[in-house]
Amino acid sequence: MSKFFRTLLIPAALAAATVVQAQPGPLDRLPVDVLDAMAPSERVSGAPGRIAVENRACRNLPRGQVRQRIVDLAIQEWGYFGFTTVDETVPGYENRRRRQPGEPRRRRVSPEEAARVVHSIAGYWSVTPDGSWILERQNRIWRASSGALERWRDPWSAAFISWVMCEGGLSESTEFQRAIAHYVYIDQAIEARDGKVSEAAFVAHEVGETAVEPGDLLCRGRRGSYSTVAERREDLGEGTRSHCDVVVKLDEENDRILVIGGNVRGSVRLKFLPARLDTDGPANVYESIGRGSRAVFAHLKLQAPAVGNDAFESSPTIKALSADPGSLQSLQQRLVENARPAATRSGSQPAGGG
Repeated sequence: MSKFFRTLLIPAALAAATVVQAQPGPLDRLPVDVLDAMAPSERVSGAPGRIAVENRACRNLPRGQVRQRIVDLAIQEWGYFGFTTVDETVPGYENRRRRQPGEPRRRRVSPEEAARVVHSIAGYWSVTPDGSWILERQNRIWRASSGALERWRDPWSAAFISWVMCEGGLSESTEFQRAIAHYVYIDQAIEARDGKVSEAAFVAHEVGETAVEPGDLLCRGRRGSYSTVAERREDLGEGTRSHCDVVVKLDEENDRILVIGGNVRGSVRLKFLPARLDTDGPANVYESIGRGSRAVFAHLKLQAPAVGNDAFESSPTIKALSADPGSLQSLQQRLVENARPAATRSGSQPAGGG
């Protein structure tokens, strides 16, 4: 285990004594000579109300480079959005009250933060086939508003995943079908499992069938609409609300998996998913991931060479934090706090999810 992650797992009392309490702020994206990636904001132009797509091109990279790059890009976006976290391991989180139909949406981020990231979110939309009309509809909302940036009308979590794959090296739709809804590429991965498509980068598995690795995708149906891949197979092609996250770390000592997703409480956030290992099976195979209506029903396995479980610590963004000990320690403190049993956290409250 790396020094970075050993620090995350030190006893809580020692952590409180040795790690600063300040929260790390947003981190600018890395220079291209450190992580050669086009920022999503560079794909669009114009002020809110007039945002237009300028660049849809995706990178085409050998499959051997894709897995680590997917992890690196997801972590960089997490840093740009401020290193925020959601802890789904808190007891009872799966029963957290959800917004009811017709109930007003709460503002998830401040107007200042919304303005800072607006072009990045627009850039995520830009790589999807329907991105232009989504942006135009949002532009009309902004033009009709009083000047404040209104919440995005359409959930952008699938657009975030689409951008990660586009910039990550999966340029062809036969490899990854970018879309404004997760079910499109989930269905592609199921068809790959069934032998109906041959070039797909992801293949769908039931939870517990194969090892989970950084760079894979974990998917759930909204409000527990699906429990298994087999259930979804019966509805291929039918629209459904779902959500997928990128695996960035397996934390077996704390029975959790670290994933990063978009549009989680209006931001790009790292989530801690409760996960139970199959102790009788091969390494990194899990009996269950998530709980209740938030349980993962599909594990989309990336068809690419494995990377080590230190992919998180070795990512350029985390390495860059090492140059600023205060920021690195504050991030460590945040993750240490989430590694403690929920009953020991002062004022612990379940965080929201997307």
